Amino acid sequence: MPTNLSALSYNRLLAALPSQDQQRFLARCERVELKFSDVLSEPGAYIRHVYFPLESFISLLASMDGHPTLEVGLIGNEGMLGASLALGVKISPLHALVQGQGSVLRMTAEVFCEELQQSTALQHILQRYLYVIIKQLAQTATCSRFHVIEARLARWLLMTQDRAHSNTFHITQKFMAYMLGVRRVGVTTAATTLQNHKLIRYSRGDITILDRKGLKMVACQCYEADKDSYSSIMNTI
Repeated sequence: MPTNLSALSYNRLLAALPSQDQQRFLARCERVELKFSDVLSEPGAYIRHVYFPLESFISLLASMDGHPTLEVGLIGNEGMLGASLALGVKISPLHALVQGQGSVLRMTAEVFCEELQQSTALQHILQRYLYVIIKQLAQTATCSRFHVIEARLARWLLMTQDRAHSNTFHITQKFMAYMLGVRRVGVTTAATTLQNHKLIRYSRGDITILDRKGLKMVACQCYEADKDSYSSIMNTI
């Protein structure tokens, strides 16, 4: 674990670096606080910074006609925003929106590319992380096509809880519509179903997970598939 990060607040990618590489990398980062709904990148824009969440989490949204329409990924302290730089691509592919406020480690894209050149360990970690992202994007596409709304909502709530490190978090109905790719009436129906089964409490955007075990039973298998893909690939570093 990084020596200058608290035991409860660290990034798993950076924690996997060898001590020497880790200390050099952290010395070139700055710790910043992200606010709810901050926009960190837009599709087609140049990547100016990379972000390694500590307590914050970031939603990745695909766009249609210039407007974000569907969430395709979620980044917490297991990952980073800006990983495409490891492929030599300096253009952002997706809309990145802060969904959970909190601290991140930030580094300029230029400095990050310098670090990539110096650290073969960082290159190795990010190659594996990019593979995990590809698998998770494919899983999300399959999930959106074949699984019912309640199961998809349960999956997303579990993913969010994992990254929020809390049973309670805030999420607008509008964003849940992005996440599910449905109209708001569909969000209301799905959330009401989970609430009627006493799995969650939902009021004006504030969600509390009441029964995580029950929520996992409702969620589609995509939740465990995502976790398994991360652990099986990243834990072999």
